[in-house]
Amino acid sequence: MNSLRERSGQPVVSIAHDYLTQRGGAERVVLAMHRAFPNATIYTTLYNPDGTYPEFRNANIVVSPLNRVSVFRRNHRLALPFLPFAASALKVPGDVVVASSTGWAHGFSMEGLVVVYCHSPARWLYLSEQYLGSETWRSPAGFALSMLKPYLTRWDTKAARRAGKYLANSSVVQQRIKDVYDIQAKLFYPPHSVDTTGDLDPIPGLEDFIGLGRHFLVVSRLLPYKNVDKVIEAFRGLSHTLLVVGAGPLAARFRHNQPHNIRLVSDLSEAQLRWAYSLCQAVIAPAHEDFGITPLEGAAWGKPTIALRSGGYLDTVVEGVTGQFIEAPTVAQIRGAVCGFRAADWDPEVIRSHAGSFSEEKFRVRLRQEVSEMMEQ
Repeated sequence: MNSLRERSGQPVVSIAHDYLTQRGGAERVVLAMHRAFPNATIYTTLYNPDGTYPEFRNANIVVSPLNRVSVFRRNHRLALPFLPFAASALKVPGDVVVASSTGWAHGFSMEGLVVVYCHSPARWLYLSEQYLGSETWRSPAGFALSMLKPYLTRWDTKAARRAGKYLANSSVVQQRIKDVYDIQAKLFYPPHSVDTTGDLDPIPGLEDFIGLGRHFLVVSRLLPYKNVDKVIEAFRGLSHTLLVVGAGPLAARFRHNQPHNIRLVSDLSEAQLRWAYSLCQAVIAPAHEDFGITPLEGAAWGKPTIALRSGGYLDTVVEGVTGQFIEAPTVAQIRGAVCGFRAADWDPEVIRSHAGSFSEEKFRVRLRQEVSEMMEQ
């Protein structure tokens, strides 16, 4: 290996991520990675400073030529036909590259040792109908994906084989990596990054709506497989209130004919998001998630979660202790869980203690250990 060690003699660590165009759990993990390696440059195909977390402005970020196309920065899904070429051409120097990947970063042109932190093998390839929310033939995007799928699958499989180490963010992703790539990945949970000591800022216009602290909370990107539409319908006609924090392609549809007991907001500051979490009764997590960090963010405030018995929630929700499960993301099951919820049934201190086992400090220590082990092999 052509070493690029710093003058101090320490190895050069680089971070790679698919695209930094949105606010989600994967992007929070990249911020945690950067705090573990604050001198690391972040390499990504697309970067929209206004669309993702503002903390990225403090990092040195290198982008692909695809970033020159503004429409792709605003909507990375439109770039799908071009992303394999942009990913393959993006050169990432460094003694060790930590690749945070949901389908693209593991395929960057990386010179050093590669540690892939896998949030999931590409959902649009291997769980296409779940990702799209319908059969692939029902939409132009699904039809285009069907045409590209053989090529993308070959590209993806070849890219996965280059890694020296695979880390899976949940048990279900660990099994998916084995099924898709025949790679036995190590289980390594991501952290929550909630600071319960920070400022709490009310969301303008919602002081009366959620100021009494009786609302339920959904924090999610607004995509079909997130099942936010089922939660909205479950609350229609109830006396309970629901706050949905998120952005995405379905936002306009959700705002149309929005029930009076529901509010939908986006682009919150961290202080506003803390306010929303701190006052809620419970978090609702109905999605097919690879990990799903919102139950832990709620748990940091001592709040239980109503979660789908699926995916990463099986790793983060302790039934009867930090939350309860629904068996399917249906309107009836969500409504039943909400109507039967009693805040007095939950111990906030026990829930907070559970969240502490997923702290960012523990994540940073473990990540540095994984990188050190790579260098010693």
